Amino acid sequence: VQLVESGGGSVQAGGSLRLSCAASEDVYNDYFLAWFRQTPGKEREGVAAIDYDGRITYADSVKGRFTISKGSAKNILYLQMDSLKPEDTAMYYCAADTARGWPKIFPLAPNEYDYWGQGTQVTVSS
Repeated sequence: VQLVESGGGSVQAGGSLRLSCAASEDVYNDYFLAWFRQTPGKEREGVAAIDYDGRITYADSVKGRFTISKGSAKNILYLQMDSLKPEDTAMYYCAADTARGWPKIFPLAPNEYDYWGQGTQVTVSS
């Protein structure tokens, strides 16, 4: 499956952005989906994940501010980001992994995902 992110940009602290991830096929029923972010010199960090049954996991750093959701079309994933902070500045990546019949123990671990988009940059200024 191919993934293409969009929606990144520059915003002031306290603002909002919505990221979108378009997949090349229906990914709602057969894939785990997630958003990750990475800044230069740091490891890729899991932000939010949703599985084929709708179970959602958030990183503590974004709980209450970010919302992961699936769109009405079965190949779109969103990340609504509110109350953005300068520390949210990063390249954001969409990821997918084929469901194998059981939940992931670590849904925010990058090595759990096989398919990645090219990323979209989010910059939050203070």
